[in-house]
Amino acid sequence: MNIIILGAGRVGESVAESLVSERNDITVIDTNPARLRALQDRLDLRGVAGNGIQPSVLEAAGARDADMLIACAPADETNLVVCKVAHDLFNIPTTIARIRSPEFEQGSPMLGKSGFAVDQVICPEASLTAYICKLIDYPEALQVLEFAQGMVSLIAVRAVTGGPMVRHVISELPQLAPGVEMRIVAIYRKDEQGTDHRIICDGKTRIEPGDEVFVLAATRHIRRVLDALRRRDQPVRRVMIAGGGKVGLRLARQVQGECHLKVIEADASRCEYLNGQLSGDVLVLHGDSTDEELLDSENVQDTDLFLALTSDDEDNIMACLLAKRMGARRVLALINRRAYADLVQGTQIDIALSPAQTVIGELLAYVRRGDVEAVYSLRRGAAEALEAVAHGDQKTSKVVGRRVEDIKLPKGAEIGAIVREVGAESGRQVVIPHHDTVIHSGDHVIVFVPRKRMVREVERLFQVGATFF
Repeated sequence: MNIIILGAGRVGESVAESLVSERNDITVIDTNPARLRALQDRLDLRGVAGNGIQPSVLEAAGARDADMLIACAPADETNLVVCKVAHDLFNIPTTIARIRSPEFEQGSPMLGKSGFAVDQVICPEASLTAYICKLIDYPEALQVLEFAQGMVSLIAVRAVTGGPMVRHVISELPQLAPGVEMRIVAIYRKDEQGTDHRIICDGKTRIEPGDEVFVLAATRHIRRVLDALRRRDQPVRRVMIAGGGKVGLRLARQVQGECHLKVIEADASRCEYLNGQLSGDVLVLHGDSTDEELLDSENVQDTDLFLALTSDDEDNIMACLLAKRMGARRVLALINRRAYADLVQGTQIDIALSPAQTVIGELLAYVRRGDVEAVYSLRRGAAEALEAVAHGDQKTSKVVGRRVEDIKLPKGAEIGAIVREVGAESGRQVVIPHHDTVIHSGDHVIVFVPRKRMVREVERLFQVGATFF
């Protein structure tokens, strides 16, 4: 696929890194030649220096042969105009724009072909807020992702001593959690050097304390799945947010009224703005989130969830480490640099969240071949989970009419759940497949892929042959 990316900032860089690894032809446009050179030295892509709004720059970037344009420039206005130029002058089939303003939401008439011609809107701040809200709903989880319009969820959870299923083998799960169908698709375990390794999941695999377990189940059963892997945490009632920027404010608006909320912001004028945007129940504090005296005076030890959401990775890491040491029950750090996120995830910092990685899945669904409904990036981009729709019949499809055990998935990939139409009256149902489960045409199949390089093989399985009409 020929893809043009406008903007070599943090989001653009992460998008380029993810798409280059999948053998796409990537061209990045940016006004900063030095930034482009650094990106070209690290990744196999082409850089074009200039203003992407200008047709001559887009043409130099190969717009006439491009399949997709992803506009990730800092300004919404730039991204909107570039999509319009790309569509009207170069007829690029798919345009995607990063837009922060809530005035331009997906489905807005202004984004249609007669408007700015934006096929898909991505907003990292909105994606982060939705992600964090799921963690507030399920405080035991490391990650909660939904498929098939919310019918199926994939959760990542750290197994702890005392969980009913911990120190038991997978074949015993039906007896330990009766009535709850689930599929453990992956287990990651640290060795003596602290390096994560994926453990093969079969009936004899034992779940150990400290394991990072990925489980697929019907969303209505998620609460019971979490209870089986660790003791239930008390609900999140007290939240402290460090950083009142775009992400902090959006999240505060979302959770105000549902919990006791405090926001720490270093800029005095921003504090005034926050006070005007949030309800009177929210306490806005002017100060430094790495100030031990401030955290102590605001009783951080009573906090259920401490969120460091500033634009500075180092401050976020230090604030979380300090809050955790002082007694905060759970801490989450927003970290832009992937190397930092890999370093601190699973240490004293419970969750390291990358803004760019939260939107990668939204983009990947457009890049994937076959009928792919949803894609999620897991473990900071190392693995993926995707929802693909099976079409055709036994003659034209490599999956329809075949048992799960006969489908030639790449080694380590696993079908974890199926959402199937069972009739007008019954609607759709979630099927946790066994080795002899047969795939039907129209099934939504959720597949866990442990390595990104395997994704193309999975996509080819769900592509319909030329004789299918």
